[in-house]
Amino acid sequence: MRLIPILGTARFAGVVIVLALIGAGCSRNATATPPGTVSVVASFYPLAEAAERIGGDAVSVTNLTAPGVEPHDLELTPDQLVAITTADVVLYLGGGFQPAVEDALGDARGATVDVGAGLRTLPPPSGEGSDLQADPHVWLDPILYAQIVRTVQRALTAAAPKDAAEFAANAAAFLVPIATLDHAYRTGLAACERNVIVTSHAAFGYLALRYGLTQEAISGLSPDAEPTPQHLADLRALVERDGVTTIFTEELVSPKVAQTLAEETGARTAVLNPLESLTPEELSAGEGYVSVMRSNLIQLQEALGCA
Repeated sequence: MRLIPILGTARFAGVVIVLALIGAGCSRNATATPPGTVSVVASFYPLAEAAERIGGDAVSVTNLTAPGVEPHDLELTPDQLVAITTADVVLYLGGGFQPAVEDALGDARGATVDVGAGLRTLPPPSGEGSDLQADPHVWLDPILYAQIVRTVQRALTAAAPKDAAEFAANAAAFLVPIATLDHAYRTGLAACERNVIVTSHAAFGYLALRYGLTQEAISGLSPDAEPTPQHLADLRALVERDGVTTIFTEELVSPKVAQTLAEETGARTAVLNPLESLTPEELSAGEGYVSVMRSNLIQLQEALGCA
C-alpha cells in the first residue's frame, strides 16, 4: 500500500482512522465470500462471464467494470482495490487495456492471470501488424475467446484443485456454443457482396482477420480518440467508393461522429457490440457473450449483403 507523506498529529490520527476502516473493509470482504469458494476478481465482462460459467457455485466473482461502463478508462474505487488485494484469483487483460487494474496488481495476494498472454493468434495481413499487436480486443474472435476460457479454467483449477472436475465439465459445456458460434460466422460471412466494415473505434480487428473482413475505424483503439478532418474525409471517400451501406455505432460510445458520416454518405447506422461491458438491460434480459455475438453476426450479414 502506498502512503502519502503525513505532516502533523491531526493528519496522522486521520490516516489511522482511514487505515482502520480499510482493515474493516478487508474483513468484511473476506467473510462475504462463502466458505470453501474461490474469490475471483475479473477486470471486465467477458472475463467475468467465463469465470462464472466455469466456476459455478464454487466461485464468487466480482466484475470491476460495472454494467454499462466503458472499461478502457476504468478508475478503481477503494473497495475495488481491496477486492483485488484479497482475491484468490485476479483475471485481467494486459497490454495497457485497463492501466488502473495493472497498476493495482502489485498488492494482490492471490494469483494474477493475464488472459491474453500466450494467445495463438492468426498472422496479420501485411501492413496491419502493428495495429493488431496493440489491439486488446481479442475476445471478439471466438477462437481466441475459447483459448481465454481454457486459461480461466486452469487458473480456477490451480486455486481449487478439489473442484477440477467441475471446472473441466463447465468449461467444456461453455466451449460448445462458442465453437458453434465460430461455425456460424464462417458460414454466415462466406458469401457477401462487401467485406469492409466501418466501426466507431478499432475494436473489431481480430474478428475481421478471422473471418476475412476489413475494418475501417472512425477512432483508434481508444473510443475517446478524436478523428482528424483528413481521416474523416478519407472515410467518406471509402464509403462512397466501396458502396458501404452501414456505419457501425456502439452502445457505450457517443454515436455523433458516426451518425454525421452516415448522413453525409447516405449510409445507415447500426449497433455492433464490442462486448466490453453489457448494459443493465442486456444483463437483466439474460444476454451474454454468445447471444450478443450472434446479434453482431446478424448486423454484419445485413450490412455486407451476405447470402
